[in-house]
Amino acid sequence: MADAGLAPPRTPPRAARLLSGLFGSPLNALLTLLVLWAIASAAAPLIRWAILDAVLLPAEPAACRDAQGACWSFVVAKGGQILFGIYPIEERWRPMLVSAALLALLIHSLRPAAWRPRLAFIWALALPGVFLLMFGGLAGLSYVATTMWGGLPVTLILTVTAVGAAFPLAILLALGRRSDLPAIRILCTLFIELTRALPLLSILFIASILLPLLVPEWLLPDKFFRAMIALLLFAAAYLAEVVRGGLQALPPGQTEAAQALGLGYWQAQRLVVLPQALALVIPSLTNTIIVMIKNTSLVLVVGLFDLISSGRAALADPEWSSPAMETYLFIAAIYFALCFGFGRFASGLERHTRTPA
Repeated sequence: MADAGLAPPRTPPRAARLLSGLFGSPLNALLTLLVLWAIASAAAPLIRWAILDAVLLPAEPAACRDAQGACWSFVVAKGGQILFGIYPIEERWRPMLVSAALLALLIHSLRPAAWRPRLAFIWALALPGVFLLMFGGLAGLSYVATTMWGGLPVTLILTVTAVGAAFPLAILLALGRRSDLPAIRILCTLFIELTRALPLLSILFIASILLPLLVPEWLLPDKFFRAMIALLLFAAAYLAEVVRGGLQALPPGQTEAAQALGLGYWQAQRLVVLPQALALVIPSLTNTIIVMIKNTSLVLVVGLFDLISSGRAALADPEWSSPAMETYLFIAAIYFALCFGFGRFASGLERHTRTPA
């Protein structure tokens, strides 16, 4: 037995561990130097193209005709169209306000301190306000149809509504698939398996092209809302399987203990089972949600102008030399900020909910 008076072994500093991993052996040192050389070789021309030889101003077509580097002036000049599509220029303050409000609410909602019942009330008020601003037609705002929506607001609205509404539906589907009632279990299983067996593109085509042939026009939702519902159902099926994995990983003793305390089924699920099950599958939930954020770009195939569609429309201007690389890098930076930010939040949440061994 170890002497109780001995101090526990000290953990080497992080910098020392990093250096040991990179240069701890001749092979590691060689591989590290090769990787550093490859990065330096690629970084030099990239920095020269993106920064040193780049053109930022003036934001006019002539500025990029003789440019040796990136034409960021195109992004400056067409930034409004890339971010907001063909929304009327004089009304672009509305999608700008919607984007700022949704991003602010998302950042606020990611704080554990904000997870109170009033948060649902805030979102319940915010979402109708978002659609009121985008549509208009009331309070002196001019009406703007969904066919003119585009860019960042479309991506954010589809992400928030699809993922936000899909999550509670996914929990119900996961519980239903594990239900002791055969009818509920079979219906939930059929929905999940059929939805997961179809590509998202085919579901979007069904919602956009086939549904108008089967449903009377007066019952048919707008194309934007059909795509939103398709994304919602697709996300719910995938999230349901992730939640079910967490439920299955939870020891049955937790449910038995909740029943022994006299808790009903829904009380046990809300207070005991689901918090632990969801904490177990945070990485899988994060991956699925990030995939859904990027899947919103697929709505371009049914004629909706998301960020990528708006960027392609901006590149069609014949007065410019179509700097596609710069445009898609700008769009990629937006997607990266959204996905990376959510990924970092999920990593912090996982550390926060991790139970010490």
